[in-house]
Amino acid sequence: MRPSTPISKPRPSAWSPRPARDAWTRFRVLRPSGAISFSETTTHRQTHTTLPVMARTVCLAMLSFFVLVGCSRTPASEQKQVVLYSSVDEEFLRQIVAAFEQQTGVRVLVVGDNEAVKTTGLVQRVLAERDRPQADVWWSSEPFGTIRLSREGALRAYRSQSAEESIEGGWPSHLKADDWYGFALRFRVLGYSVERLPQPPHAPGEMTSPAFRGRIGMARPQFGTTRGHMGVLLHAWGPERFRAWLEAMRDNGLRLYDGNASAVRGVRQGEIDVCMTDTDDVWSAQRNGWRIEAAHEPAEPDDGADFPSTGPIAVPNTLALVQGGPNPELGRQLIDFLLSEQVERLLAESDSHNVPVRPSLQREFARWAPPSWRPLDYQAIESKIEEALSICDEVLK
Repeated sequence: MRPSTPISKPRPSAWSPRPARDAWTRFRVLRPSGAISFSETTTHRQTHTTLPVMARTVCLAMLSFFVLVGCSRTPASEQKQVVLYSSVDEEFLRQIVAAFEQQTGVRVLVVGDNEAVKTTGLVQRVLAERDRPQADVWWSSEPFGTIRLSREGALRAYRSQSAEESIEGGWPSHLKADDWYGFALRFRVLGYSVERLPQPPHAPGEMTSPAFRGRIGMARPQFGTTRGHMGVLLHAWGPERFRAWLEAMRDNGLRLYDGNASAVRGVRQGEIDVCMTDTDDVWSAQRNGWRIEAAHEPAEPDDGADFPSTGPIAVPNTLALVQGGPNPELGRQLIDFLLSEQVERLLAESDSHNVPVRPSLQREFARWAPPSWRPLDYQAIESKIEEALSICDEVLK
């Protein structure tokens, strides 16, 4: 087994689309102080410039700088812009954000993180900014970081009337709280090589079989959806069985990767044959022509197994208003839009193939979901994550 090593936290990236045709040539950078600056990344043509022209250019650049500094102190609400912190992959954010900007005229500044730390890094940023919040809306690709922010008092209560009225009986109770909503589901699966594993495992417990020795992998559990998966297993099995499973995985040659996509790439490159991952990473592999398939966990557990299945694990995206954010009204407007049928359809049709919450759309996009799954108690699972990670650190050191 390759030893687990610390992952250094990179500086979060920031970008903002604009609804113009060349929407991704301009970026805004959110400074820690809250000031916003602009930089052009468009291609520049080489020209011959005389000295007086160059001098005027320097003067104009200096003037632009001072104007920009003054503008950056203007409240964001006056500029009609909203700040979104999101761990969702940039390729899926682009279309959604551009659609919101075009329909509302509100500019969206997006701050994200990379795959290695994803939601975990952004959670720390929101908590660090509590005395002076920079974000208006929180959009996470999983629920557990959102629940931690809720527990820490970093989120603001909001009821989306448009979302509630769009489903008979209201939004599903297991996918909402007073201060967050869940939508656009992915699922935890086993991604496996079709060529090398004609009979793959279907649950993490089956990966401990000697038949898969030295051919199993997963992302490092400190970050991302693997972190939440560890909480699910501890919640379902208890600490003794969970520890025994980790030890069995370690002894069976478990290989750790820096993210789900890296683990799937390990299957593609022949380093391993099967890994724990998310559905969207498998769909991405198939789009690249890789012969990798997704195995969903059985809906009914085998009670006689050493490590019984937990059933399919749904991983919803989650949305929330940030407590004390500078633009709460625009934040509510953005949340209503992100919970709309339009966005659920866009995400279902995207390469991520998120499964919608609305029953009618679920039926339409059923091919991207397991045959059935049970609601999970995300609050209870989140409360087990720190204990699960402590056991992981002890066993997988």
